[in-house]
Amino acid sequence: MEPDVHEFARYAAPSTADEIELVRRHPFALLVSAPTAGAPVATHLPVVFPQGQPLPGSWEGATLLGHLARANPQWRDLAGREVLLVFSGPDGYVSPTAYGYTPAVPTWNYAAVHLTGTVELVDGPAGTLDVVEQTVLALESQRDPSWDLTSSREKFASLVEHVVAFRVRVRTARSVFKLSQDMPADVRQRVRADVSETAPGGEALAAMMRRYDGPPATTG
Repeated sequence: MEPDVHEFARYAAPSTADEIELVRRHPFALLVSAPTAGAPVATHLPVVFPQGQPLPGSWEGATLLGHLARANPQWRDLAGREVLLVFSGPDGYVSPTAYGYTPAVPTWNYAAVHLTGTVELVDGPAGTLDVVEQTVLALESQRDPSWDLTSSREKFASLVEHVVAFRVRVRTARSVFKLSQDMPADVRQRVRADVSETAPGGEALAAMMRRYDGPPATTG
């Protein structure tokens, strides 16, 4: 059930726009970096596109914004370094009980985007506050009604000294949208019905399967 490197090509998202939309809709990322000594380290944190401008049309030249607690030592090894950002969409276990045939093997359906890029730390409290506020705006934009942060700016400003903000200049992107596309249409329908009832967040996974209901991309 574990993905291998070939799945990144076989099940790549249909377009860059689909990758960008997954990152926008699922901004809670895993930031992975390699310190100068020791094992890689990782932090779960929101990473968003800059607000007040259109989403990028491609990953070339794209920038993402994030912040983490100053008490988190990971930030000390980030400036000018290349990092990995992992964004995950809905996922769930697929049991052969949904297939209607045997022999069969189980699998895992999921969508993910992996980005690499170079980190630039944001200088000063004003820049840090701007990143924090842009993060809130990005997340609130997906809510209706959304929360207006205007009355809380003073509270935000009082916390900035405890935060380190950063930008990531995207260098590479790869994705896996593995959603039973290689199964017959009737089986895909049964799998959607099954995961919607059995997987945590199964309704979101089933909706994504419907959106990408077709054969995976082929590679030469």
